[in-house]
Amino acid sequence: MENLVAVELLRRKNYWYVNWEVYYWKDHQDREVDFILKEGLKVSHLIQVTNASDGDEIERRETKALLKASKELKCKTLLVITWDYEDEEIFEGRTIRFIPLWKWLLGIDK
Repeated sequence: MENLVAVELLRRKNYWYVNWEVYYWKDHQDREVDFILKEGLKVSHLIQVTNASDGDEIERRETKALLKASKELKCKTLLVITWDYEDEEIFEGRTIRFIPLWKWLLGIDK
């Protein structure tokens, strides 16, 4: 799934979002965020990818890493791409959107 998301992000960058820069984030405690989208000096999106199919399967480490990176990088657009789970939850005052891979690929993730 991560490879598919990476290829799609690069495709979108080439066609529509030429100012995007795609990065990976990891801190000294080994927390990771799969994709960081940066536009100029501003981090615009933080994206995690997981094959979870319902909310109970999503590991706490996925959301902890997103929240930590969100605070450090001052980004409020937090997204978790899942196999087929969809929801929106608030953690520590920040909203995390969970969207199925197929919806994200089709661009109907709004």
